[in-house]
Amino acid sequence: MSGRRGIKVFGIIVLVLVIILVLIVGSIFFFINSKLSKIQQVNIDESDLGVSSQVEENLSDYRNIALFGIDSRDSSLGKGNRSDCIIIASINNKTKEVKLISVYRDTYVNIEGHGLDKITHAYSYGEAPLALKTLNENFDLNITEFVTVNFDAVAEAVNALGGITINVEPEEVNYINQYINETSEVTGLDTEKVTTSGSQTLDGVQAVAYARIRYTEGGDYKRTERMRTVVEAMANKFKTKSISEMNQIIDQILPEVYTNITAGDIFSLLPSIASFNVTDSIGWPYETKGITLDRWYGVPVTLESNVKQLHQEAFGETDYTPSDKVKEISNQIIEKTGYTN
Repeated sequence: MSGRRGIKVFGIIVLVLVIILVLIVGSIFFFINSKLSKIQQVNIDESDLGVSSQVEENLSDYRNIALFGIDSRDSSLGKGNRSDCIIIASINNKTKEVKLISVYRDTYVNIEGHGLDKITHAYSYGEAPLALKTLNENFDLNITEFVTVNFDAVAEAVNALGGITINVEPEEVNYINQYINETSEVTGLDTEKVTTSGSQTLDGVQAVAYARIRYTEGGDYKRTERMRTVVEAMANKFKTKSISEMNQIIDQILPEVYTNITAGDIFSLLPSIASFNVTDSIGWPYETKGITLDRWYGVPVTLESNVKQLHQEAFGETDYTPSDKVKEISNQIIEKTGYTN
């Protein structure tokens, strides 16, 4: 993985900050309105995103938003860029609980018009609409909203926060230092090596390097966990900042955001933001097995059983039965890979 591509994986952190920062200062209408104008807004046709009427009814109490971190090498946030980081922010409209569901980028799923492929390629093939449709049809979800983020401002944002507190495990020290040189070169920011394990304050380059670690036990799955850890650390640190400090970070972040969530939608969240609470962090699929075909893929074993478990854990649907569409795709994957357990 190139330095730039690896860093792009981390871009979703920007979005989580955007949501929090805009809502925290939401009492100042004109301030927020001026800031929201910096966001790159786009309209998409929600009628062709693969949300079935049954799923829409089942998940009516949940607002699911797809967060994409792409591997763009320039300011482009659209077609042609792979979504190396995919997180579903699932908001329970009644309890205000928020669950973060990471989808591993190499997961073998069906992408309309392209057949079985890595889910990371859906965004590249058809931008956000196709990526959303892929998530909805393979997971029985109701996602119509998305936020896409490039990475360029992330390390600077962490530095503007004054760093974040992370517990670095002994086996992570060597790897974090291996990534620091690449990250410094790409971002143009200098930093020191991490010399010890334990709880400590990491600056922007160090935090990005930490989130890129994938070679300890757990591989890419552990990496997505580190990414979620950094997201929560940044969000918690941000909430301690003054309005003037928030303003500085806002100006860095918002121009890097591409979304179909309108200013009105963001304002609608203001009355309940104080009660929002991240309660769970989920890595999906739960059970997976690697296979090399034309390239390496992470095969959910099986798609049907993994979707069932997701709905049980994330949405409390204890007796959930996956849709016929999910069953059909699951059988296609089994036929192609032979993996049934």
